[in-house]
Amino acid sequence: MHVADLIFTLLLHRDTPRVLPLGVAQVLIALLADRRHHNLALTWWPWYTRLIRGQAASVAGRPYIDSCRALGISRRQIIFRHILPNSITPLIIQVSLDVGGVILTVSALSFLGLGAQDPTPDWGLMVAEGQDYFLTSWWVVTFPGIAILVTAFAFTLLGDGLRDLMDPKRIFLR
Repeated sequence: MHVADLIFTLLLHRDTPRVLPLGVAQVLIALLADRRHHNLALTWWPWYTRLIRGQAASVAGRPYIDSCRALGISRRQIIFRHILPNSITPLIIQVSLDVGGVILTVSALSFLGLGAQDPTPDWGLMVAEGQDYFLTSWWVVTFPGIAILVTAFAFTLLGDGLRDLMDPKRIFLR
């Protein structure tokens, strides 16, 4: 957790000079990590760490956890049966909402030539290579662009739907 706090301090502290915006810093970290798309996720882990830690601390302070401790239930059972299931929902929702942003970032990196290279199929690369043919063959650029848009939007809607579905304050109507 201290490593996540250090990264938050370096990237988000108000006294830190804002030479690079946060998104540029994330892209640079991802590019320094061998230009692989899965390394882009390395830049988002502090947010997820903070989210799950805060949620777990909130759940651990609830009265039913104190009741479990008073009943003599082991720490392992409390963690895996009560704290983890009740604190994982916000993480699942946040990840599903962030997938759309990751798709757009990866496509933008490929479009700029910093992501996937020529033999690898990638929507951003398809848009970049089809730029020269836009006036004569508009579909070469349009369909990969629409695919990027629809996929990112679908994951955003999925995250929004999961948030609505897993909301503990949701009223069930019959």
